[in-house]
Amino acid sequence: MTGTTTFDVERLLQLWSDPLPHGPAAEDAFRSLYTDPVTVNGQSLTVADLVARARAVQGTFEEVERQVVSVVEDGDRVAVAFRMGGRQVGPLQTSAGPLPPTGRRLELRVIDVLTLTGGRISEIVMVADELGALVALDAVRLAPPTD
Repeated sequence: MTGTTTFDVERLLQLWSDPLPHGPAAEDAFRSLYTDPVTVNGQSLTVADLVARARAVQGTFEEVERQVVSVVEDGDRVAVAFRMGGRQVGPLQTSAGPLPPTGRRLELRVIDVLTLTGGRISEIVMVADELGALVALDAVRLAPPTD
């Protein structure tokens, strides 16, 4: 991890990887770190949407593993680079379409740039290396160049 951070990155990643409580407690947990709504890559999402996404991520992996690579804070912005993965037992939604469960180890490299408002995340620009993960699982192959 780079530098001294004041934003609780570990707590943030736990929301996405640890089992969530049932009922309104899950949304309350997200509201403690996120505004409602929050903008993710230009799209407005409610806390309920985030909970659904977190449950989908947790259903993708047998046990979600995470490793923070670097954290950089600058005022109301926090950049977090991390790896998330595990044995893929559920579908993974990607920009290329859903990847059915493979039973193999899947690792995503992710960078989130978070904008904080009042200490909570109000905007996220998120980039994940989906292509690298898909290639590693032989889910996609690069086509040879055509003349």
